[in-house]
Amino acid sequence: MRNGLYAIHILMGDGVKGRASGVIMICDGRIFGGDSYFWSVGSYTVKDGSWKGDLVTNQHTRYHDPTARPVFAGREVTTGFSGTWRDDSSEVFGTSLVGTRSVSFRATLRRLAD
Repeated sequence: MRNGLYAIHILMGDGVKGRASGVIMICDGRIFGGDSYFWSVGSYTVKDGSWKGDLVTNQHTRYHDPTARPVFAGREVTTGFSGTWRDDSSEVFGTSLVGTRSVSFRATLRRLAD
């Protein structure tokens, strides 16, 4: 992975209706990112066109819509992931531990800037 700012688009699996989009900064083994409601920090390693890592996600702002049912619902969530990268993009698969439930996801990343 090249250091830089990336757009990320996430689609939850395991029958969970959920998706998210945001930005992440990838820099020298560290990940920092978020969106309008959540922030994440973590670390990663790279080898031969693939990468893997982990991160922790927390909610920083409540949803204004009382009918919204966020998957992470204010909990601290730990995530492990692995994926491949090529040029300025990556595809990632992972699992997030939400309370006692694990939820799989797929994410795509697109590099925006250095």
